[in-house]
Amino acid sequence: MHGGQMLLEEPVRLASVLAPSKTKFFPSLTKIVGTLGSSSRSVETIEACLTAGMSVARFDFSWLTAEYHQETLDNLKKAVNNVKKPCAVMLDTVGPELQVRNTPGEPIELKAGNHVIITPDLSRVPSAEILPINFTDLAKAVKKGDTIFIGQYLFTGSETTSVWLEVLDTAGKDITCLVKNSARLAGSIFTMHVSQVAISLPTLTSSDKQVISTWGLQNNVDLISLSYTRHAEDVRELREFLKSHNLLTTQIYAKIENFEGLDHFDEILQEADGIILSRGNLGIDLPPEKVFVFQKTAIQKCNMAGKPAIITRVVDSMVDNLRPTRAEATDVANAVLDGTDGILLGAETLRGLYPVETIRTVGQICAEAESVYNQSHQFKRIVQYVGEPMSHEESVASSAVRAAIKVKAAVIVVFTSSGRASRLIAKYRPPMPVLAVVFPQEGMGSVELSSFGITQARQCLAVRGVYPILAPCSKGDASMSKEESGLKLALGYGRSVGILKPYDRAVIFEKIGDSSVVKIIEFEDS
Repeated sequence: MHGGQMLLEEPVRLASVLAPSKTKFFPSLTKIVGTLGSSSRSVETIEACLTAGMSVARFDFSWLTAEYHQETLDNLKKAVNNVKKPCAVMLDTVGPELQVRNTPGEPIELKAGNHVIITPDLSRVPSAEILPINFTDLAKAVKKGDTIFIGQYLFTGSETTSVWLEVLDTAGKDITCLVKNSARLAGSIFTMHVSQVAISLPTLTSSDKQVISTWGLQNNVDLISLSYTRHAEDVRELREFLKSHNLLTTQIYAKIENFEGLDHFDEILQEADGIILSRGNLGIDLPPEKVFVFQKTAIQKCNMAGKPAIITRVVDSMVDNLRPTRAEATDVANAVLDGTDGILLGAETLRGLYPVETIRTVGQICAEAESVYNQSHQFKRIVQYVGEPMSHEESVASSAVRAAIKVKAAVIVVFTSSGRASRLIAKYRPPMPVLAVVFPQEGMGSVELSSFGITQARQCLAVRGVYPILAPCSKGDASMSKEESGLKLALGYGRSVGILKPYDRAVIFEKIGDSSVVKIIEFEDS
């Protein structure tokens, strides 16, 4: 297992700790996914989040209604238009989530050493003795000694409102548990997670299908986070469902949350477009000392496959605090050094007091970690993994990154219609931004044309270091080829945001006929 590779240059590196961080238009190459909610749904706040570095907006359907999320999405569209920064839309499914229903809403005080009964009888009044749940067959799945976790930590970002239970006995559909720690459960719904126990519920639930076929279709969502992905078949089922509802281009990010997803990780990775490592639930299924092993191994597998990896639960304390803990800051940096493509913020931006500051701080930590990332080591590992003979596309993509490093290019420019070429370049982890000029596919209708290009462009926003530029459906200058107009567009954009200066070099990755080629140019400000 490799990971956390860092380039040490002492004493220069230690001296740089005292130097102020550089301010850049792109806060970091690592992407930041922000969950929008009560603290971050106004147009003004979303504008600030985009400016701070958010590139993907997550809509978590575990909470509130489609109408609520639609209002938030409408505000996102206004904010994107105002600040002229694109943002991908991610729909996060609920999946087979077990929930304790506290309909009265009164706080429940649980004391360590006491017994509590878990029951599927939702007519029972929740109390310190009875906890009603939304699943009838849990008693069949658990056995004496199993661990059950209940609380609002996924929503609050804090585990102080959560309780650990140990299964003592089952009687019919009821489960008697020992309370392991004292806790005060407040709210109407508490998430339940049973450690290393298979739950016989579908990954893609009927409510998930309803949301996707209505809200998802209406908004042509870019990405779907498939919660509790346990098998490759889960991804295939969702893809077929998307096809049946004409969501042909929506990408699927498999969310790995339990031991079943871990057991079938390789097959899931092969089917999914990207992976989200949900460390909250994984931290319950796995012993604490094993979580980092899975994180590093899983990210490495994603890197080798050239598929984005996103991790969660990094700065929980920023729900209530302006600064992360030292451990959290180090955790973010280590994730970047491991090779993660993105950081997903949940409660921190959903309901936290400092959503904008959290995005900015995480971006700054990522940028600092990127400055000491051992790109050369990672490059060699990927080339070795790909092996020989390389495919033509892999060969040219790796050569483009190698050339960009050798000539100290400021950017790599990629022409693409599907986004695949830019992802292939990003696989080799270039230390400079990749400007992906996205051309709408030829042969499509005028309405489909613009929609297709927009979706592919926004999907690039979940990939490390890739920044999309949507090419117009028709060339402005008839005397220029499509590639020439695309290059002009990319260089103009690079100059406007300050990443290209006169005499900077740029590496161009393009297709000519059936072949991919690499060119090096020197930027001249005209």
